[in-house]
Amino acid sequence: MKKLVVANWKMYGQPAMARQLAAAVVQQAAQTSAASVVMCPPAILVADIAKSLDNQMVAVGGQDCHADAEGAHTGDISAVMLKDAGCSHVIVGHSERRTNHGETSAQVNAKAARAIVSGLIPIICIGETLAEREKGEAEAVVGAQLRQSIPDSAAQGNFVLAYEPVWAIGSGKTPTTDDIRQMHRYIVSVASERTGVAPAAVAVLYGGSVKAANAKDIMATEAVAGVLVGGASLKADEFCSIIAAA
Repeated sequence: MKKLVVANWKMYGQPAMARQLAAAVVQQAAQTSAASVVMCPPAILVADIAKSLDNQMVAVGGQDCHADAEGAHTGDISAVMLKDAGCSHVIVGHSERRTNHGETSAQVNAKAARAIVSGLIPIICIGETLAEREKGEAEAVVGAQLRQSIPDSAAQGNFVLAYEPVWAIGSGKTPTTDDIRQMHRYIVSVASERTGVAPAAVAVLYGGSVKAANAKDIMATEAVAGVLVGGASLKADEFCSIIAAA
């Protein structure tokens, strides 16, 4: 399978900068046949980015969606709205949503289910805190998140998982490749059991301080299907180097 490289812009970006970065990414993607690229800008930029790309080389995703198809949910955005704006993917359950907004795995499950029925591929995030890892609870925490966050409708090709150790996000710290390999193997096993999808077909991205300097080693690690990139995805040279590392 091609490596999947996903850019999570978080709450950064303006139209001019977005179009310029998108153009650089498209140029790099055209030279890197081993990678599929998804850019996830803030919701207000989604339609503009999708329109400026206007091709199949780079896809667009949302950073979150509501569990309901529509309704009185001020400030929220639905999966159908994202789909209509040109999205193919949506991130759900990012640790910043779980921590800052108190999202539970049950809510993440509902969002992922809504994404699937709306024609989007949810990128379902899971990961442990430093305290949980130091207590030896990393697998137990991630396993519980997986079982509770993956919806019953998950099937081969309609969902992606992203392992993001919370303690590595934005910290500059990353687990060793052995740590990543061990956790990704575990995630594949649990997800396969939960969904019935063959282990080889379960896609698990790694996220957490991914940068050009470590992307090649991370993506060469067994059971790593690609990367979810945060801050480095806002810098054209850095993100293009990550795509090239595929």
